Amino acid sequence: MSTARFERIAIVGVGLIGGSLALALKAAGAVGEVVGVGRDPASLQLAVEHGLIDRTATLPEALDGCDLVLLATPVGQMARIMLDMAPHLSTHTLVTDAGSTKQDVVSLMQTCLPEHVANCVPAHPIAGAELSGPLAARADLYVRRNVVLCPLAETSPQAMQRVSTMWQQCGAVVRFMDAAQHDATFAAVSHLPHLLAYALVDMIARRANRDELFSYAASGFRDFTRIAGSSPEMWRDIALANRQALLAELDAYTLQLAALRSALDAGNGADLMAVFSAARAARQAWLQPG
Repeated sequence: MSTARFERIAIVGVGLIGGSLALALKAAGAVGEVVGVGRDPASLQLAVEHGLIDRTATLPEALDGCDLVLLATPVGQMARIMLDMAPHLSTHTLVTDAGSTKQDVVSLMQTCLPEHVANCVPAHPIAGAELSGPLAARADLYVRRNVVLCPLAETSPQAMQRVSTMWQQCGAVVRFMDAAQHDATFAAVSHLPHLLAYALVDMIARRANRDELFSYAASGFRDFTRIAGSSPEMWRDIALANRQALLAELDAYTLQLAALRSALDAGNGADLMAVFSAARAARQAWLQPG
């Protein structure tokens, strides 16, 4: 594996994702100084105290002499941030992100950073958790985790290589995907599950006997709804940014539920068994090593 050294990087949004990148690069000896930018001074101070970042700064200050900037914020904030960045970017500064949708990020980079698109490398580290904030960050978060890169047509090979190498130095497995394919894929395996988890917890919470119901909820409910503990702001932005692909998956899931309801209503155990058995086998195959 090749190596890349960044003398200074700026992280906009020093939470689980951005903070973990900082810790991983520091552990790998791949970065000199990490500068943090964010909306919450208290959160940034925690990031300094726990060694995630070396100092805080305004966005223009952070970009001064910066080799790379990571946007690790909810996707709904990225347009404003990119517009604010544009006048302060050096010609050599790489721009990447950690958003869970990619077509919108590609479009924003082309619109907001037209003079810098050769240095733009949209990315999605597949390493989220229901925990958030700087205290959730850890240096090994990306070890053996996929990071998907979705280059623009204008992205330079040099920029792509440097960002790819950066993630590999964090222990990640780097993959490449077209932005539209990315959004369709993750609508099915990430965005829809979050929508379902939020919906189920909200449905139970709205019932008059919710306290009784929650008191009996056990591991099945906890495991299914774990991701409903994720950031509501982040997932609102993801759902809206990828709404067409997510609507298509929601419609497909609704049809599946309708088929199960029909089988249940008819007392058709054979159809239920067929779906349950196929799903169990598919999940076991997915969990097999490799």
